[in-house]
Amino acid sequence: MVDLVKRLYWFVSDQFGVDVRRFARFIMGIPRYVRDWRRFRRSYSGQLSLVPCLQDWHAAGGSVGTEYFLQDLFVAQKIFQAGPEKHVDVGSRMDGFAAHVASFREIEVFDIRPVHSTLPGIVFHQADLMNADDLPEGHCDSLSCLHALEHFGLGRYGDPLDVNGHEKGLRNMARLLKSGGTFYLSVPVGKARLEFNAQRIFNPLDLVRLASDNGLTLEGFASVRQGGSLQEADEAEREMAALQNVRYALGIFTFVKQ
Repeated sequence: MVDLVKRLYWFVSDQFGVDVRRFARFIMGIPRYVRDWRRFRRSYSGQLSLVPCLQDWHAAGGSVGTEYFLQDLFVAQKIFQAGPEKHVDVGSRMDGFAAHVASFREIEVFDIRPVHSTLPGIVFHQADLMNADDLPEGHCDSLSCLHALEHFGLGRYGDPLDVNGHEKGLRNMARLLKSGGTFYLSVPVGKARLEFNAQRIFNPLDLVRLASDNGLTLEGFASVRQGGSLQEADEAEREMAALQNVRYALGIFTFVKQ
């Protein structure tokens, strides 16, 4: 029931653009705003414009507990520690992970979506990762794809419809990587299913087997369960076996190309 309510809230707010919770906070915040304005006005004689910001009373000092924030920081720190010669990213957030990495080194980004700004430290290429003709082989010794592979082939971001889009994307990303290179990959994991056209949820063990078919060996695994913190697994296979039975978690895989 709780999961159904969350999904309904996401659908109404994200797709219809009607955020019921924000609207309710606005209505409940009006009496406080009027009260504060009256108190402030008593001691201020200058011109005063009314610009209510009623949502900020409920806000923390930044959203640092989301799975996006946790994965972006975790993988960026891994790259900083590894110090690769060339790092390439596929489809991760420009305003999150790519910006983290660009703060300490150059990062090259491939994405099917356009980027209309020139950003310092970021070299951008618009490309379809399901199409091998768009991509060089053995291009980098470090590669990342965070929260993106699950969308390949579903048309959500203007990509061509392809039921095997994730397999083609993973194969082509493996081609980008030099032998001995490191690949950081994050996707939703849990009970395997396809939620069209939002995303795929992967059985983590199936994903490791698919990666192995493309010459990638698992070196490390971390996860973020819903509402939890990021945890690195001491025993990756045992953790993945447990996660294949949950409804949703984020899996962060570290592979090495053999």
